[in-house]
Amino acid sequence: MPLIHNRDRIPLTKGRTLFDYADDLAVRVPTSCGRNGECHECIVEVKSGADALSDLTEPERFLRGNYRLACQAVVENEDAEVEFAVLRRQPRILTKGVQRDDIEPQPLAYRDGDDVMYLGPDGPRKIDRYTGRILGLAADIGTTTVVLNLVDLETAQTIYTASFENPQRFGGSDIMNRITYDGGNYRGELQAVMLSSINFEIGEMVKALKIRRRQIFEFVAVGNATMREIFFGIDVQLIGQKPYKSTVELEFLDGQRANTALNVNARDLGLRIHPGANVYGAPLIGSHVGADITADLLAIGMEDQVEPVILVDVGTNTEVVVGNREKLLAASCPAGPAFEGGEVTYGMPGYDGAVEKFSFDAKGNPEIGVIGDALPTGICGSGLIDLLAELRRTGRMSELGQFSNGESEFAFHEENGLTLSRADISALAQAKAANFCGQSIVLRQYGLPLDRFETLYLAGGFANYIDEARARDIGFIASMPGSKVKKVGNASLEGATIMLLSGPKRKEMEHFVQSIEHIELETSPDFFDLFVEGCQFKPMPDPVGQ
Repeated sequence: MPLIHNRDRIPLTKGRTLFDYADDLAVRVPTSCGRNGECHECIVEVKSGADALSDLTEPERFLRGNYRLACQAVVENEDAEVEFAVLRRQPRILTKGVQRDDIEPQPLAYRDGDDVMYLGPDGPRKIDRYTGRILGLAADIGTTTVVLNLVDLETAQTIYTASFENPQRFGGSDIMNRITYDGGNYRGELQAVMLSSINFEIGEMVKALKIRRRQIFEFVAVGNATMREIFFGIDVQLIGQKPYKSTVELEFLDGQRANTALNVNARDLGLRIHPGANVYGAPLIGSHVGADITADLLAIGMEDQVEPVILVDVGTNTEVVVGNREKLLAASCPAGPAFEGGEVTYGMPGYDGAVEKFSFDAKGNPEIGVIGDALPTGICGSGLIDLLAELRRTGRMSELGQFSNGESEFAFHEENGLTLSRADISALAQAKAANFCGQSIVLRQYGLPLDRFETLYLAGGFANYIDEARARDIGFIASMPGSKVKKVGNASLEGATIMLLSGPKRKEMEHFVQSIEHIELETSPDFFDLFVEGCQFKPMPDPVGQ
């Protein structure tokens, strides 16, 4: 029987590890321990045939579900069929996004004669001798995807961009599950696997560019509150319970900190760049609204924005920010992973083989667009929005998500047996309802009708690929005209890169975010009613109106 990875198949042989098969298939699996299970980096997901593998070994006790270490999982039954996937798969890198051209580069790591200096809070300090390059890394550490920009701090040019799937999925697909996992017996594993993965990617960068790790003199990290704190090794348990604030935010509110930004030494964190480099965690906004949204706001120039605008950063947690430089309201919506490949039978992230576009032609026949022009193996978020909108437009599905023909599923690609079921639609409806509630409540509290807003910014890799008209038709985003909708791509990475290049902008944002009012959606008296309304597939009414 075969071993399967993606669409590749090779015969099983008893006694070989999944890492051995990865070698055969030329699949890149990270490791730094010589394959003895100590580094916990070679995590794979066993999609089928787990019973044909050896039992969990002691180094694998931290793993849940169908996750294994490739070096420890040994084939014991060669008559079975085993399918696995590497967690560090290469997603489609988002290269387009908003870019600011009004930022004067003033990095905190700079050259002074033959020395590399760093301008810290206590004044300049020498890091090392100058060896020809001063580089920095900006990182957007998302719940689902991690993206890195390697920047030449002397020329202000991004010279390398890398991305990979967040390897922490074994701890859960959403924030609350990761918090629970990190509070259990294996606290620290989520941080360790993230650091290992980033260090691995840094190694790939320096090999490709023929540079040295010690030439990277600063690292800027952004992410939601949970992702940021896990990266820095800070206990995240308080974020999972009311009032849903991190230890760092509580210390700031108690007057123990001037702001919620973090500065630690690379050596102390275990990040394999120059050991004396500074690792900066951008400031949080409040509760689950984290440093990634701070970076978004910087990327779109919110600190200079006069007319009111709306920012929606779509992800596992969707964040909404409304207002201008004088007044901003923000909220986080626990949308979950349904539109990112989770909880949907044939859902998948944006990899080759994912249906990303769907429509019915004039004769009612399905037409699809597939990433990589490959045979479809599943459907990603943009495809799901298209599919739901087209089912509504053609009357095949009601506002409540019920199929008009009474069937329990719809085949969007019959040849490969790919279907959308009622259970799938229910999961998508609840994810959409979280977005609906967040936008409705924040807009209502801000108090302006939609036509008074200058722009609706859509941020995030997923949002970059959706059809905004179809998203509007099913109530996924506010009912703004297409002329006012602007996709800004991975604005979080752009904002992180600006903070890497500009010490003054970094300081400005540390102060700016302190004026943003955070809204707890669940405290709204009609939250449940809005959630029920948001589960329906219809346009979102103006929360304020005329």
